[in-house]
Amino acid sequence: MITAQHKIGSGFDARSTAAEVLAGIDLSGKLAVVTGGYSGLGLETTRALADAGAHVVVPARRPADAEAALAGISGTEVGELDLADLTSVETFTRRFLATGRPVDLLIAGAGIMAAPERRVGRGWESHFAICHLGHHALVGRLWPALTASGGARVVTVASSGHHSSPMRWDDVHFERGYDRWLAYGQAKTANVLFAVHLDRLGAEHGVRAFSLHPGAILTPLQRHLRQEEMVERGWIDEHGNQADPAFKSPEQGAATQVWTATSPSLDGMGGLYCEDCDVAEIAHEEGEWVGVRPYAIDAGEAARLWQLSADLTGVSPR
Repeated sequence: MITAQHKIGSGFDARSTAAEVLAGIDLSGKLAVVTGGYSGLGLETTRALADAGAHVVVPARRPADAEAALAGISGTEVGELDLADLTSVETFTRRFLATGRPVDLLIAGAGIMAAPERRVGRGWESHFAICHLGHHALVGRLWPALTASGGARVVTVASSGHHSSPMRWDDVHFERGYDRWLAYGQAKTANVLFAVHLDRLGAEHGVRAFSLHPGAILTPLQRHLRQEEMVERGWIDEHGNQADPAFKSPEQGAATQVWTATSPSLDGMGGLYCEDCDVAEIAHEEGEWVGVRPYAIDAGEAARLWQLSADLTGVSPR
């Protein structure tokens, strides 16, 4: 069984900006948690939400860097968090829960792409651990604050990269040979499946979940790629300038996650994958790289991933 995926005619598109999708939306009194919220798309997301009135908590592995990046944005605070370290996740969430504040919006945007092979946490492959398992634990431990909101949304920033790999159930941690792009693709599939099952569990508690593809944007996410590789892919020219006209600006790249987190047009919905500020269609054919692959929104696959993640992290909403 897969979720229903159909465009809803949002009125926005690939060139809409975060500020445009938030026009007329007042987030005063709302609290948002944005992982990765001090760099790239995350920084633009934090800026847009704060400008709309939200108070934004930005968990950061490098708190000093986050403080510096957010210095000009009012209504933000930084907390120390390393998604690759379950003890760090527990410490951050314990401190946050002690404040007694509900979480209205949680945007899981931190991640890595095409990184060299590395083991983190309990020997986990780094893409799967940082992009998915750390967020699974974070959401699970923040569950009391999410349910206290009375209408929270959790948004995971996935990617069209999920088209490159379903879950590799026989070798999730790439113990039999590493491929950085397949590792990234599996992690992004995990982001989509996470939202599917989280929504299934959370709907009765007022917690709805979504995932999304932000589009192609030049940000620090490409830090593990050589310039020659990006030139070969047509992303930049030999001088380092953007060469692909389909690429979005950071303000446009942040729009889909901001829209997904706040749009009234998604009220009563959940478990959906979005792109270009709308719900995406299902991509039934391989090689399209647009829409969402059926394996990424399969409820059975989502439940299987949830159980694996709960077993690995020892965390599950309850």
